[in-house]
Amino acid sequence: MKKIAPSHFLIIVFLLIQTAVVAQKTIRIACVGNSITAGARLPHPEKNAYPAQLQQMLGDGYEVMNFGNSGKTVIKNCDRAYMATPTYQQALKSNPDIVFIKLGTNDSRLPYRLQIDSFVSDYKTLVHSFQDLSTHPRIILLLPVTSYKADTTLQTEQAIAKLILPRIRQVAFDEKLELVDLHSITQDMLATFPDSLHPSSLGATILAKRLYEAVVNKTDKSFDIFKKIKVPFTVSSYYGYECADFTFNGHKAKIVKPRGVAEGKPFIWNARFWNVEPQTEIALLDRGFHVVYCDVAELFGNAEAINTWNKFYDWLQKAGLSKTACMEGFSRGGVYAYNWAAENPGKVACVYVDAPVLDVKSWPGGKGTGKGSAADWEAFKKDYGYTSDEQALTFKGNPIDKIPQIVQGGYPMLHVVGDADSLVPVSENTAIFEKQVLALNGNITVIHKPGVGHHPHSLANPTPIVDFILRSTHRQVVFATTSAPGSEYRFGNETDWWDNYNDIQHTLDSVGKLDVLLLGNSITQAIGHRRLEVKGAGTQAFDSALASYKYGVAGIRGDRTQHLLWRVQHTDLSKADPTVVVVTIGVNNFRDDEATEVIAGIQSVLKAIAVKLPKTKIILTGPLPAGNKVADDYRRKYQLVHQQIKQFVNNKSIFFCDPSGSLIDAGSGNLAEGCYRPDGIHLTEKGYTVWAGALQPVIKQVIGK
Repeated sequence: MKKIAPSHFLIIVFLLIQTAVVAQKTIRIACVGNSITAGARLPHPEKNAYPAQLQQMLGDGYEVMNFGNSGKTVIKNCDRAYMATPTYQQALKSNPDIVFIKLGTNDSRLPYRLQIDSFVSDYKTLVHSFQDLSTHPRIILLLPVTSYKADTTLQTEQAIAKLILPRIRQVAFDEKLELVDLHSITQDMLATFPDSLHPSSLGATILAKRLYEAVVNKTDKSFDIFKKIKVPFTVSSYYGYECADFTFNGHKAKIVKPRGVAEGKPFIWNARFWNVEPQTEIALLDRGFHVVYCDVAELFGNAEAINTWNKFYDWLQKAGLSKTACMEGFSRGGVYAYNWAAENPGKVACVYVDAPVLDVKSWPGGKGTGKGSAADWEAFKKDYGYTSDEQALTFKGNPIDKIPQIVQGGYPMLHVVGDADSLVPVSENTAIFEKQVLALNGNITVIHKPGVGHHPHSLANPTPIVDFILRSTHRQVVFATTSAPGSEYRFGNETDWWDNYNDIQHTLDSVGKLDVLLLGNSITQAIGHRRLEVKGAGTQAFDSALASYKYGVAGIRGDRTQHLLWRVQHTDLSKADPTVVVVTIGVNNFRDDEATEVIAGIQSVLKAIAVKLPKTKIILTGPLPAGNKVADDYRRKYQLVHQQIKQFVNNKSIFFCDPSGSLIDAGSGNLAEGCYRPDGIHLTEKGYTVWAGALQPVIKQVIGK
C-alpha cells in the first residue's frame, strides 16, 4: 500500500474540515419590516412574531433575524423612513443569505401616501442596498397583509390595495425579484386581527408557514420557457411576473413564468376568462408554477377546441413543462376543461372549476331554471353543426354526460360554487355531477359559498384552492410533521401557548416520577392538575379512574401534531420519567390537513417519544371521535385516521386504546348522547367518564398493576 506523506495527510484533513464547514453553514435570514414583523401587540413577541415562529419551524441550520421597526415606511423623505433607522443598518450588517422585505403598510396612511410617487424608486433603493452586499442575498418581497381598519386616514384596505400592492409588484417586475403574497392569504380573517391591523399569534403563524414554504421549496432559476417560444411575442407584467403574449396556430396564447421554477415544472392551465379573480394563479406563481392560456373561445369544447389544445399541450411538453396539467375553468370554462380532461386523462393532475357550466342545456340553452344566453346558444349550435334547438337538445358531449370517463381518469376535482347562482344553477350542474361522481367513487370536493351568485368567482382567500392543487401535484408542505411551537392565545384567562408550555415544564419538574403522563390538546388540558388549569371537566373522572396511579397532564389548547412533536422534543421529561405516556392528538389538524397528513403527524410524535423516552410505554388514542353526525367531514377524517394508526401498535412498546365504542352511538352512528359539547369535539363530564373508563384497563395492562 502506498503511504501518504504527512503533508498530504494534513491537506486532506484540512479539506475534510472545510467540506464539513461548508456543509454545516448556517443560512442567515433577515426579516425587514414594520410593527407586524417586530411582533407588536403580541404576547411574547420574541417567540410569537412571525420571524421567531419561522426560526422554530426551520430549526438548526438557519438563523432568522428580526429587523422589524414599528411604524416605518419605505418612503425615504419623511419622519418614518425605515432606511433612516439603526435597525436598517443592523440588517445591512447582518450578512444575510435571504432577505424578506415586508414594508408598505404604513406608506398607505396619511400623510405618507401623499408622497406615494416616490415609493417605487425608494423601494428600489432599499432593494439595491441589500443586493450590493457581499453575500448577494436572495431577496423576496412580501405583499402587506390585509388591513381591516375603517379610519380612512389610516392604513385602510382600499389604500393598500390601490396604492401599495401594484407598486410592490412593479418593483418585483422591474428588478426580477421573487414575490410572496401575504395579502390574499389574510383575507376574510378579521378575527385574526384583534386591532384590525396587526395579526394575532395565530395570524403570525400563517405568515411564518408561508415563508417556511418559500425557504424550503426548491426552485430552478435557470429554466426560461420564453426561450422556447419561436414566434414573435411581447412581455408585460402579470401581477409582478413576466407574461409572454404570442400567437399559437392562429389562437391567442399566454405564458406567465415564475421567478424560480418548482421541481417538475408544474403549470396551471387557464381554460377561459383570462385575468378574472387571479388570486389562485398568483399564489401558484409564487410557488414556482407556470400559468398558461390558449384561447379557444367560443368553441364550447368541440373537436376543434380539443385538437388545438392537444397541439398546445404537445408544444408545452417540448418546452419542458410537466406532463400533467392543473386545469382551471371558470363558468363555461368548465365545459372546456372537462372535455379536454376526458379525452386526455393521463395528462391531467387535477381539475379546479368555478361556477362551472357542465350541461349546455342549462347554460347557454336556458332550458332549466336559468335564463341562458340566446347569442351563446346560437354559437354553441354552430360549433357543433346543429341547425335547430331540437337537434341541439340531443347533445351528449357535456361533462355531465362523460362522468364515467372522467372518473376513470382518477384525477381529483374541486368545484367552487355560489349557492345562489341563478345564471348557472348548481342544481342543474355541479349537484348532479357531484352525486354521480361520488356514486362511482370519484374524487371530488365541492366548496359552497352561501348566498353568493355566479360572481364573484373563486375565493378572496385562495388557500383552500391552492392547497388542493399543491396536494394534487404532491407539492404541499406537510405541516403536521413540521415540528413547531403552538401560538394559541386565550383572552379569557389571558394566557398564551408559551405560558402553558412553561407551566407544564414547571409542573413536571415539581411532581417527580409519574406512572402516567397524558399528552394532548384542550381535551387533555381539561383534565386539570396544573396551575393554569387546576380543575376541569375531566378532573373528577380521571381522579377516580386513575386513583391507583400518579399521573400528570400535559395538554395545551389548540395543539396539533406538529406542536406536540415540538413539545416532546423540547420538554425536559427527566424528572417526571413517566412509565406510560398516553397520546391523544390530531383533531385540531382536521380543519387544514388531510387524513394522511394527520397520520404522518401522529407517527412523528410516536417516533419522537421513542427517542426521548426509550423505556416508556405508549398508549395511543389518536384523536377521539369527532363530528356530531356520521357524515360530517371531521367524522370522515377521524375514521380514516383511526383505520390507519392501528398499524403503529405492536403491543410491546405501543398499545392502543379506542373508546369509540362508547363515544359513538352504535345505532345512528352519531356521537353518543350527553358525551360531547355542541361542537362535536370537546367532551362533557360524562364523556370524560367514558374515556377514563376505557383508558384505565389498558393502563393497568401496560403497567402491570
